[in-house]
Amino acid sequence: MTRPAVPAPPPAPDTATARTGPEGTGRHGTGSHGTGSHGTGPHGTGSHGTGPGGTREAAPRPERTDRDGELFALAEELADRELAPRAADFEARAEFPRELLRTLGKAGLLGLPYPVAYGGGGRSYEAYLTVLEILARRWLCVAQSVNIHVLSCYGLAAHGSEEQRARLLPGMLGGEQLGANCISEPEAGSDISALGSTAVRDGDHYAVTGTKAWTSHAGQADYYNLFCRTGGPGVRGLSLLLADAGTPGLSVGRPERKMGVRSSPTAPVVLDGARVPADRLVGRPGKGFLIASGLFDRGRLGIAACAVGLAGAALDHAVAYTHSRRQFGRPVADFQGLAFQLADMSTQVAAARALLREAARCLDAGEDASRVTAAAARAKLFATDTAMRVTTDAVQALGAYGCVEDHPVERWMREAKLLQIIEGTNQIQRIVIARSL
Repeated sequence: MTRPAVPAPPPAPDTATARTGPEGTGRHGTGSHGTGSHGTGPHGTGSHGTGPGGTREAAPRPERTDRDGELFALAEELADRELAPRAADFEARAEFPRELLRTLGKAGLLGLPYPVAYGGGGRSYEAYLTVLEILARRWLCVAQSVNIHVLSCYGLAAHGSEEQRARLLPGMLGGEQLGANCISEPEAGSDISALGSTAVRDGDHYAVTGTKAWTSHAGQADYYNLFCRTGGPGVRGLSLLLADAGTPGLSVGRPERKMGVRSSPTAPVVLDGARVPADRLVGRPGKGFLIASGLFDRGRLGIAACAVGLAGAALDHAVAYTHSRRQFGRPVADFQGLAFQLADMSTQVAAARALLREAARCLDAGEDASRVTAAAARAKLFATDTAMRVTTDAVQALGAYGCVEDHPVERWMREAKLLQIIEGTNQIQRIVIARSL
């Protein structure tokens, strides 16, 4: 079979056209109760939808504060300048972009939803998720790393003592450190009650023994949240310990060889009597499951935001390509089969963003934990399924070119599959949703 010649990449949308909406707001700018980076408010049209003449319709924006607008503009600038030009190369070499995360940290993006008093950004979770979506559209690995680090601060920020927060949080939120969460184990994934890693009190330390699996940032993190068993069986025996990377007895295994997001290391963490100071116990003994529950809700929202960003990127690329690719004397986007496919993709991205926004507002409003859990599960389920559909359709829209590395859609499709699995499989999300009804 003769391999088709690779066409020039589709031209980037004109900056003025793509980034200026009817009120002069950027394409990715969002309100304080915000839209995601590529879509629409609940009553608006998508920025990727095509009008009668094949032109893109600018997305109307909800109201936003100047402070949020400045944050989103900063995220856009950093994503365009620092992330987009490097993503393909780093992914091809499976190299972790540690310095880029330091750059984002210095810009204040690694602690957005935490109190200013401890070095955080004091932003709503909705604003933070909008930033994640902006980053994910350019490079999923970096958005995921920001999400992982923000989650690694949650246990201490929400459940630590005032002394622990004052002593440890400023360093964790300051932009230089990177954190990781150690929850899953080889024989305990979705069933957190089956965790087998133990922590035994030994004087002014805990001796922690066990193996943690699928740990993102393993080998790169400066500290690890260890969910382990300090009591009896079941969830009431779980606790959380915060361990420095240099803790004696803590080591990192061989990184997993993943199908996507290869620049982000995922590896087992081996705990061989790791000695963690007793004053690093977060909350009371036995509070680990409560902490993990809040962590799961926020983690699912973060993954949903990453999924919306990834799907939006794929939609953008497919729209640009099908308008530049000509067959039978006209752009292939003019053919109804592709036009309707693009319309469906745009609708799915907008719907995923709306679910994400609803769940974020639920969390920000301090609604009942059970409602937040269900809303986060719905957002994660729908957004990641959408990312899988949209990236797959983007590959199809590009035809043979979608299957080669000259275009990023094949990588995005591989990455989308991971999003359906991490932070709780989508089957688990359906169980959570069904139980809430």
